[in-house]
Amino acid sequence: MIYIILSVCCSVTVAVLLKLAKRYRISIIQAVTVNYLTALILCFLFFNSDIKLAGYSAPWSIYSGLAVLLPTIFLFLAASVKKLGIVKTDIAQRLSLFIPILAAYFIFKEDFSQLKFIGLGVGFTAIVLTFFRKTEGSSNLNDWLYPIMVFLGFGIIDVLFKQVALYKELPYTTSLFIVFCLAFLVSLIIVSIMVITKKTKLQLVNIGCGLILGLFNFGNILFYLKAHKALSSNPSTVFAAMNLGVIVVGTLVGIFVFKEKLSKLNYFGIALAICAVILITLSQLNAI
Repeated sequence: MIYIILSVCCSVTVAVLLKLAKRYRISIIQAVTVNYLTALILCFLFFNSDIKLAGYSAPWSIYSGLAVLLPTIFLFLAASVKKLGIVKTDIAQRLSLFIPILAAYFIFKEDFSQLKFIGLGVGFTAIVLTFFRKTEGSSNLNDWLYPIMVFLGFGIIDVLFKQVALYKELPYTTSLFIVFCLAFLVSLIIVSIMVITKKTKLQLVNIGCGLILGLFNFGNILFYLKAHKALSSNPSTVFAAMNLGVIVVGTLVGIFVFKEKLSKLNYFGIALAICAVILITLSQLNAI
């Protein structure tokens, strides 16, 4: 259980760092670039990845898709934390699990139980209530864009990672190393263009923030994998504890540390989000 707790702490810490980025004028794209370089090095050291094993038959199209999506969605994640706070952003990220579940139903033709349909319905309601806010003018619509992109982006990323996991000829950790490598190159190209066009300038503080971000980002993945290994006979426990843990801890940090204001409908939406994760987890467990 200690691995789950550590993974939750790392995940929430990433959101906290993105929240603090505005205060210290951190360039998110520069920090994200260093973040992937850090994760790449740690992945190589901890997993002993060997990219020589990757041949022409490897899912390079999926790797490339992830390489573009990962840094891009990180920017939307940062914007969502900045605009709507940690609470709503974490819930958007966790409820993105609906997308791979829907993909399983419509693409992979998996059978759905009544419990899973109920969980999806509760989750959709939770999304609407959690993001609801009383604001004047048109800014409300713009604010919705960021968590929606987080929701869609992480959902699609999850589907692509599941497809990578199905490729049995290459260890999953090696695929992860390749994805981090490509994501770093994409981020580096974006930063280089921005520096050349003088839209940004390199600063040491961005490198420092990126190193810390990469450390916790990788820690989240490392401890999550270790938790699955330690509780290999009950993966649903890991899944539920991780998602519920991030929602609960993220909510507490957002409310008590950053004084984020939530309405009664928002609190009800958070409760429904927790119920949705529990229902979907139970449906997955009953299907085994």
